[in-house]
Amino acid sequence: MLQYDDLTRPERAVWDAFPEGRLVDLRSGVPARDDAREGQDWGPGRTVRAEVLAALLLGANSTPQGAVAALSLAGARITGSLDLAGGDIAHAVHLTSCRLEGAVRLRGSATRTIRMNDCHVPDVDAQMARVEGRFDLRGTTLTGGRLALTNAHVSGELNLNGATLVSGGRWALFAGGLVMEGAVFCRGGFTARGGLRLLGAQLPGGLFMDGARLENPEGEAILAKHATVRTVELTDGFSATGAVCLRGAHITDHLTLNGAALGEPGASLDCSRMQAAEADLTPRTAPPGGIDLRGARIEVLRDNEVARSAAVRLEGLTYTSLHAEDATSQRSVGVARRVAWLRGSPGYSPQPYEQLAGWYRMIGHDDDARLVLLEKQRHRRGTLRPLARIWGHVFDATVGYGYRPWRAGGWLLLLSLIGTSVFDAHTPTPNKRDEGPPFSALAYTLDLLIPIGGFGQRGAWHWEDDGAMWLSYALIAAGWLLTTAVVAGITRSLNKS
Repeated sequence: MLQYDDLTRPERAVWDAFPEGRLVDLRSGVPARDDAREGQDWGPGRTVRAEVLAALLLGANSTPQGAVAALSLAGARITGSLDLAGGDIAHAVHLTSCRLEGAVRLRGSATRTIRMNDCHVPDVDAQMARVEGRFDLRGTTLTGGRLALTNAHVSGELNLNGATLVSGGRWALFAGGLVMEGAVFCRGGFTARGGLRLLGAQLPGGLFMDGARLENPEGEAILAKHATVRTVELTDGFSATGAVCLRGAHITDHLTLNGAALGEPGASLDCSRMQAAEADLTPRTAPPGGIDLRGARIEVLRDNEVARSAAVRLEGLTYTSLHAEDATSQRSVGVARRVAWLRGSPGYSPQPYEQLAGWYRMIGHDDDARLVLLEKQRHRRGTLRPLARIWGHVFDATVGYGYRPWRAGGWLLLLSLIGTSVFDAHTPTPNKRDEGPPFSALAYTLDLLIPIGGFGQRGAWHWEDDGAMWLSYALIAAGWLLTTAVVAGITRSLNKS
């Protein structure tokens, strides 16, 4: 058991100041000498044992009536591990510019606000801890270990602004199941070498990572599958080497990647099965690993040319409103560019085309909707067998798969002119002399082209000229093709209605 007489001079200063929460400042006043990252050579005058701090926080020095005890220490080299695992800590901890040479262990503890600002620490284990207040690691450097907050509960904010997490393994932040009542801030030059694991985390205050830099090229830079978050801001120069995985996440307000740099090797964006009120996918550079939006449900989706240039998976994506940062009209970008966006998705799936066509109809652009559905059929045609593909080309050329029925009229007019011109220059032979109507090149041509009804010309005349005879056969075949295509087109239109 610790005895007061066994304490060093700086330890006695901390012991005496603790009951009243007074700051013990061991800094020299020279910034270069007070940098905790270079504090391995700080001498006995700035050295405090971790066991002394643990004893104070666990009740070794009673608090006088009318005072609020707190551990407030600056500029110290803390030797040994600060082991508070499972403890009930009723006092706040404020460490500034301190170098902790051992791990901080808070696993399963109940504590008040913890501030470790501009410190250096190898490892922080606060798994299953309950923090009634803030967990503040602004400017702190963690090297060799990880910040572990698995299943922890923090009633205030988690502030990692300006912090540097350099993991010795895969994860720099290990926080699956973390429950936050405040926000998580990773701004102001936050850097992580190793992934941020937020699997199933509950972050109703939001996740703010403006300008953060994440490096985990062999895995996920952010793994937040099935997390519930109010707001996710990966903006203003945010960069990630590795995957950003938000698969199955529920974002109640908005996700924004405005200005994010996702062009680093290994970077990708996985938003499959994500639900979001608004998603702003407008990065500065596109992820080489592509963007996965399969099965996502987004109320308002906003993108830019950079996002559309990435390899994108869109099967099952639904949205209520679609906008583009690089557009100035309600139609967002031109329909041709939107179709190219759909065609960039590997394989063929009809749903993305139906979704886009439905949005165009909703905003009153029926012509664009029809063009999208036409392109859907053309894309599908590439997946068919050769014979069906040939019929598809015919159906497309004649009536545009039913979405351009006026084409049939154009073909009918062109073939009528050809037939009339050729037949007018030749003399047919009557089937029965002195019977039937007089020959009319136009009426005869229309009789050949229109399979149903007629003008009585087709059965009254025949050709002995081989060229005119083969032309008549060709016009009969073309007539049947046009009629079949028109009927199929009308049927498709009625089915859509």
